Formats: sequence, structure tokens, C-alpha cells
Amino acid sequence: MQALATLKSRKLTPEQLFMVSVLVVNGGNYLYNLILGRILGPAQFADAAVLITFLLVLSFIAMTFQLVTAKFSVLFEHSVFKSFITKVYQQALGVGVLLGLLIIVFASQLQEVFNTSSASMFVIFGCGVPLYFLMSVNRGTYQGKKAYKSLSITYQGEMLSRLFITLSIILLFGIKSSWVIATGILLSFVFGLFPFKVKQISFNKLLPLEKTYSKQIKRFFLLTAFYELTQIIINNSDILLVKHYFESYEAGLYASLALIGRIVYFIAWMFVMLLLPAVVELQKEGKETATVLFKYVGYITAISAIIVSVCLSCPEFIIKLLFGEAYIAMAPLLWKYAIATSMFAISNIFAYYYLSLDKYVPVIISGVFGMLQMVLVVFFHDSLGEVVHMQIVAMALLLVIQLLFFKGESLYHKRSNLK
Repeated sequence: MQALATLKSRKLTPEQLFMVSVLVVNGGNYLYNLILGRILGPAQFADAAVLITFLLVLSFIAMTFQLVTAKFSVLFEHSVFKSFITKVYQQALGVGVLLGLLIIVFASQLQEVFNTSSASMFVIFGCGVPLYFLMSVNRGTYQGKKAYKSLSITYQGEMLSRLFITLSIILLFGIKSSWVIATGILLSFVFGLFPFKVKQISFNKLLPLEKTYSKQIKRFFLLTAFYELTQIIINNSDILLVKHYFESYEAGLYASLALIGRIVYFIAWMFVMLLLPAVVELQKEGKETATVLFKYVGYITAISAIIVSVCLSCPEFIIKLLFGEAYIAMAPLLWKYAIATSMFAISNIFAYYYLSLDKYVPVIISGVFGMLQMVLVVFFHDSLGEVVHMQIVAMALLLVIQLLFFKGESLYHKRSNLK
């Protein structure tokens, strides 16, 4: 009670409230995965992990629209913003419908590739894809306008509905099929749409954007789309490749390892959401932006060090606590996977910083090393341990190159200022 009274007496900033909300959302998503892992067991959890991975892949694709919306919601106002947001909604809906149809049409092929027990789970998932894209554009407007309360509500609605709907069906009716997981994900997209600004969607003809604006939007969109593609490769290729090369039992074990080790990345994502509008606004005002970068890199480095230390000191306790005895074989690899994820999370902050400033070299760097990670896993996958080691190699090289690029950029600007 004393803690609650203290919180009420202190007025949290919108940014702090959003950070608390994101921690709750990440905690809820973690709880969702952990409960599924315990209820389903390694073999069945492998199917659930494929759907969860598809959800992550979808979130990265849709994040392109969210970040574009967020950035230009800061830069554009009045009639220009209205024309821009209408066009983005129309394009996002079109892409969402196309992707959803592709998933539905190729559901049987996806079942074969990923060795899942059912094709229906992909059909159900595909039906929800257009909703997710609309939801992402809606979130982008809140992110750009720094309406963190509304932004928090959309994330909370998606997480809570998925958690309660999925677990209610499993626990009340005893159904442990993959279509239940897919149904929970689909319905969570509906809840994640609220609060939704219906007035922003218009199919009436509006004044076209000026060529300079259109060129600026297109360039940033392509840049962001490429970077989100690298995120998909780095974040999800290992799970999908393991599901392809290994048996379901081993794939389920690896999925539990990835879920625990990626906690660093999910925390880093919270800072990325705050980083982009802050950097764009400072750049718009002609102010220095590196201080914001240093702040968030410091946060992620400190959090990463704590998580890796805990994973190294008591891996068996963590796995037993979170997933149970059935997953204990992954204990020796836990701290190693956490190291790979930590290096990626820190690199990610640098990449999103430069993305906010319309600089594309760090994005290309991420793409190169994302492909390198996938190639290494394709050629070196004799064991799950080898898969993790390949990721450490790729992410270590990525972080070193990003740091060297930042150093070079800083020296270049110093010399330019002196001249």
C-alpha cells in the first residue's frame, strides 16, 4: 500500500507510463508463452512456437508502416498530415490483404515446410493479417504524436485478450490444438485496434502530397522496410531453421531457450519506441541527438549485463522455474544465447538511431550480418549448441562494425565542425 501511495504521489511522465506499460505487456506475453510451454510440452509447443514466430515476423513487417507513420506524424501537420495518413492506411490495408491471402493459399505448403500438425492454423492466422496492419498504422499515429496513454492501451488490449482467450479455451475445454493458438492471436488483433481513430480512414480523394514529401516518405519507407527485413532474419531465422533441420522435440527445446534469451531484445524494443520520435523531433529543431542514443545504449547495456549474469549463475533454476524439468537440457546454452541477443539488442539501438536520421549504411550493415547469421546456421547445425555459437559470431561482428561506424561518423562531424 505504501508503494502504491508513493506512485500516486509522484507524477509519472507519459514516457515513464509507457515504459511501465511495455514492461507489463512484455511480462504478459512472456507469461503467455511460458504457460503454453508448460501445458503443451516440447513437441506440441514447437507448433505453437511457429505461430508465435509468424506473429513476430508479421510485427516486423507491419512495423515498417508504424515507424513511417510515427516519423511523419512528427513532421507533418494539418492537411498534409491528413493526406499522408489516409494514403498510409490504404497502402497498409492493401499489403495486409495480400499477405493474408498468400498465407491462406499456401497453408498446406507451410505445414510441410515447418513440420506442423495442421494447416488450419495458418489459414486462421492469415485472416487476421489485414487487421494487424491497420492496428500498426493506428499505433504509429499515437507514437509520433507522443500519445503514450492511447498507445499503451492498444498494446495492453492485444496482450491481455490473447492471453485470456487462448488459455480459457485450453483450460476450460481441454483443447490443445494449434488452431486454438491461432484463434487467440486473430481475436487479439481485434482488441488491439482500440482506441481506433475511424475518422483517419477515408477513401475520398484528397489533395496529393507534394513531390518532395512523397520522395521523402518513399525513401524512408524503403529504408525502414529493408531494416525490418533484417530484423526478421536475425530474430526468427534461427527458430524456423531449427524447426526445419531438427525433430519437433529438439525444436521445442530450442524455442524455450530462445524465449528466455530474448528478454533483452523485448526490453530494448521499449527504448526504440521512445527513441525514434525523440530523435526526429530534436533533428527537426536543429538540436544535438547523440545524447539520446547514449542514454538508451547505457540502459540496454546495463540490463543485458544483469540478464547474462543471472543466466550464467543459475540456468537450471531459471529453466525449471519458467518451463519445467522437461526443458532442462537447454540450461548450458542459456547464457550463451543471452549474450547473442544482448549484442543484437545494443546494435539495434544504433541502427534505429541512424534510421531516424535517414542514414542507410547501418541498415545495410545489419542486413549483411543478418544474412551471415542465416548462412552460418544453414552450414553449421550439427547440434543446437552449434546453432547458438554461430549466432554469437554473427552478432559480435555486427556490434563491432556498428560501433566502428559510429566512431567514424563522430570523427567526421568533429572535423567538419572544426573546418
